Amino acid sequence: MTPGLGFALGAMLLFGAGDLIYKRAAANGIESKHFAMLQAWVFCPTVTAYAWLTGTLDPHLSALWGSLAGAFVLIAVTNFVESLKQGAVSTNAPIFRLNFTITAAFAIVLLGETLTMTKIAALACTLGAVWLLLAEPGAARAGVSLGSLTRVLVATVAMGFANLFYKVSLLHGALPETVVAAQAWAFCSLATLVALVGDRGYRVPARAWSYSASAALVLATAFVLLLHGLASGSASVLVPVAQMSFVFTALLGVVIFRETLNLRKRIGLLVAAAALALFAVS
Repeated sequence: MTPGLGFALGAMLLFGAGDLIYKRAAANGIESKHFAMLQAWVFCPTVTAYAWLTGTLDPHLSALWGSLAGAFVLIAVTNFVESLKQGAVSTNAPIFRLNFTITAAFAIVLLGETLTMTKIAALACTLGAVWLLLAEPGAARAGVSLGSLTRVLVATVAMGFANLFYKVSLLHGALPETVVAAQAWAFCSLATLVALVGDRGYRVPARAWSYSASAALVLATAFVLLLHGLASGSASVLVPVAQMSFVFTALLGVVIFRETLNLRKRIGLLVAAAALALFAVS
């Protein structure tokens, strides 16, 4: 079995659960800046306490890559939540989770990870899946928002870079829990600043707490699992496996939110799943 695959599979399920919480928050009118700030207020002390209690909190310069990842995760989260206000989770979640394409490409080019025919086929399938999910005929007539698609694409690119920074931090000797904690410190500081400056004070609706706290606990566990996997395995394999959550999320989006899953979307999901499967066995 690929080293770290079990951790990546656990992260996959939790990332899927997190996407559904994002959709519920967006559907209930929670602003992305409020969601991100409250999520950070739960996420940051949780992962810091966990790292300290387990003796894995060891801050040094290599952990700064984790802090840089935190800034990019903030960009990803706020844009993804905003995209869900006008976009379907069965479309936007798969696009967002295809961020692994960026991570895999840079891991191969910059970190020297192997490029095999299987990985090339997986990347080709990914591009096909993005086209199927984005370039749907009559999208404008169906009410698909260009703003929503733009937001989710920005989120996808930002998250792809964040995943790369995790691996770089680990390669320089940082412990997984320390990387997640460093990410949380940067994310929390920036998210709080953005919300307070935007609102000119504290104006967060009470109902936002339940969504943000749930997402924080789910994603804290997901990130720790993913980082443990990356400590022993290849980023160009394990990150794609962790992002397989979008298939699970898209299907539940159809069931829970009654979103349309037409033939084109079904083919897109199958092609994306094939890409992830190819990465997993490469």
